[in-house]
Amino acid sequence: MCGITGWLDWHRDLSVDASTVRAMTETMACRGPDAGGVWLARHVGLGHRRLAVIDLENGTQPMRATHDGAEAVVTFSGEIYNFRELRAELTAAGHAFRTRSDTEVLLRAYLHWGEEFVTRLNGMFAFAIWDVRTETLLLVRDRLGIKPLYYAEYPGGVLFGSEPKALLANDLFVPEVDVDGLVDVFSVAAKRPGDAVFRGLREVRPGWIVRVDRTGTHHRRYWQLESRPHTDSPEQTVRTVRELLEDAVTRQLVADVPLGALLSGGLDSSALCALAAAGRSAEHGKLSTYSVDFAGSETDFKADALHVSRDAPYVAAVVDHLSTDHTSVVLDAPDLLGNLEATLTARDIPGVGDLDVSLYLLFREVRRHTTVALSGEGADDFFGGYPWFLAEANRPTENFPWSAGITNRNAMLSADLRAHLDLDAAMAERYAEAVAEVPRLPGETGVDRRMREVFYLQITRFLPFLLDRKDRMSMRVGLEVRVPFCDHRLVEYLWNVPWSLKRMGGQEKGLLREAVADLLPAQVLRRPKSGFPFGQSPEYLTAIRNAVRDMLGDPSSPARPLLNERALRELVDSDAWSSGTFSPPPWLPRALLLDAWLRRYRVRVRW
Repeated sequence: MCGITGWLDWHRDLSVDASTVRAMTETMACRGPDAGGVWLARHVGLGHRRLAVIDLENGTQPMRATHDGAEAVVTFSGEIYNFRELRAELTAAGHAFRTRSDTEVLLRAYLHWGEEFVTRLNGMFAFAIWDVRTETLLLVRDRLGIKPLYYAEYPGGVLFGSEPKALLANDLFVPEVDVDGLVDVFSVAAKRPGDAVFRGLREVRPGWIVRVDRTGTHHRRYWQLESRPHTDSPEQTVRTVRELLEDAVTRQLVADVPLGALLSGGLDSSALCALAAAGRSAEHGKLSTYSVDFAGSETDFKADALHVSRDAPYVAAVVDHLSTDHTSVVLDAPDLLGNLEATLTARDIPGVGDLDVSLYLLFREVRRHTTVALSGEGADDFFGGYPWFLAEANRPTENFPWSAGITNRNAMLSADLRAHLDLDAAMAERYAEAVAEVPRLPGETGVDRRMREVFYLQITRFLPFLLDRKDRMSMRVGLEVRVPFCDHRLVEYLWNVPWSLKRMGGQEKGLLREAVADLLPAQVLRRPKSGFPFGQSPEYLTAIRNAVRDMLGDPSSPARPLLNERALRELVDSDAWSSGTFSPPPWLPRALLLDAWLRRYRVRVRW
């Protein structure tokens, strides 16, 4: 998977500033524990940390190649799933390869086809290419934003990296947050594409290229959703979905290291495991699968709008049905507090508390057994699995659908901060901006029109939140997680499938259920959507409340001036943890993360 970073400065000689480029690169060691390298020229430095997955011996980066007088250097994070087909095409065109890696394919594809080569790629990727002859830096991110890529411009140059910590290792980037950034800190899944919390920091938007040369910085979109009538019959739609899924999973099984799959007992992960088990070569043996549960969940579990049933019985049914080599990771909920700050280190910004920690701990344990894991992110977003899809179809709102339980976003803000920031107004503005972006289908009305909006909001606002969480928690432990449901061909096809077909049979993700009906046990095939498990033990809740009490009693706490202390104390002293609706994750651990972030990163707040 890897971590990348770099520095371009037209006014400095970076060849004598190698120590800074190396320091930026070393912050990415968690993403690439196997090797590291730096490439330097007069005005540019590229850094790379490698997680070796394909061609373990020869895939060292940054990688340099030449062809017909052109020369380029790349630092690349991700996987190109169609690299074999591209390699064959390039070989026929006269390119001589010295490695078996997808990195060299990517680099030579650029030398052969130029900037347009990115439209040929099937994969998850974030990379930087320095064209030596034209003195051009390209920053490129995959279509869905599966892999992250941040950058910050300053007069005469640009810094970039897989995570903010790479830029923070350079003294030119100062950690500050302004009102726009605080909107993203205090909300969930409403970030504008390209925003990145820290003042002056940007993300390369999914499906975009950022080109930097001596004339400035240029932005170009190479991919977007296109709306058109869906003309396939229900039967053909089911067949097409199955074919696309089978191909996506088969492509993503390629690895020169151990590969497994995450299994929750839900429809999405179970379908992936079934397809992976079927597509796996006989010499690789049984598919390894991994699930997560909490000690005491038999008694501690309480159902809510997003968690309707425990995973364990359904996991057992799938393992028995597919005969996988299964590992159940059992977490002790009180340990979540002790690992809360590990997730802050992974994200570099405040996250969503125990929802992050439980995923981090799962990935940490999975990494002991394997290097690559398949995961089901995207299925709910493209097929309509979350409960708010049906809610919006029945009673449309003018809001982000997952915000149904929020009545006063400003309730946790201090009076001083509310004088500068109105979260309700900010979110209304962001919602209006997002809806205005929707690629409409002429003549589409009623439920179909609204559901196109809902799917667009899901794909461009909620899914990036999930993918970012998945990436940070997995890469913190050096685990590559692949997401076959995010294959852009499947996404493009499903974008135009009507809501009525996606809800085939009257159940959420009915289309997906029909497409994999022959692969799964009946109880799993018909299981309603249930979210990722989280710790609900009394010991954990007590520990969190005590930690917030300590924070509120600390006069040096940097978070206190931003928070409504009275509201927080009421939460601390009550039995309330969440509202049981689609509302954001519980506030108490998020308050602790905010305080730790402001302290550890020495973030200056600019109102």
